[in-house]
Amino acid sequence: MMQDETRFGRGFTLWFTGLSGAGKTTISEIVERELQERDVKVEALDGDVVRTNLSKGLTFSREDRDTNVLRIGFVADLLTRNGVGVIVSAISPFKEPRDQVRRQIVDFIEIFVDAPLEVCAERDVKGLYKKAYAGEIPQFTGVSDPYEAPAAPELHIHTDQEEPHESAQRVIEKLEYFGYIRSSEVEAYN
Repeated sequence: MMQDETRFGRGFTLWFTGLSGAGKTTISEIVERELQERDVKVEALDGDVVRTNLSKGLTFSREDRDTNVLRIGFVADLLTRNGVGVIVSAISPFKEPRDQVRRQIVDFIEIFVDAPLEVCAERDVKGLYKKAYAGEIPQFTGVSDPYEAPAAPELHIHTDQEEPHESAQRVIEKLEYFGYIRSSEVEAYN
């Protein structure tokens, strides 16, 4: 989309995908604060929170993971169509459900939050990787279950190579480029 075809005030979905511990939630929280400071209507749908509330009872089977992603996509689409900026932070390990959500949501920006498995395991404050390597958590994405990386995300962030604020700034710049929010330079003069 060209910058002169602005979409200011329209909803959008930022879909952060990547392994557990890659930095999805950290970056998305920084982006959310920045958007709130710019008076953008924004809602965050974090994978852990959604699983507790909207998808309670689902397992970690492939079918249930796909169902979880499609449920998140359904809610994100409703909010997006109603002018809300939606920030989704969910592992969403499989390509087909992510692509299905992309087809459903017109204003969709996929952000691949990428870090090597070792780095994700080092960052893991909950000890999930340790349990997964010990066989205590079956079907753990990246260890005993696959993660299908996006082929062509709108933004590919390598969190082992930059700080979270730098990554968040790149997301904000992408939103400005696509015309969903005004440039911070433009806002400074208004």
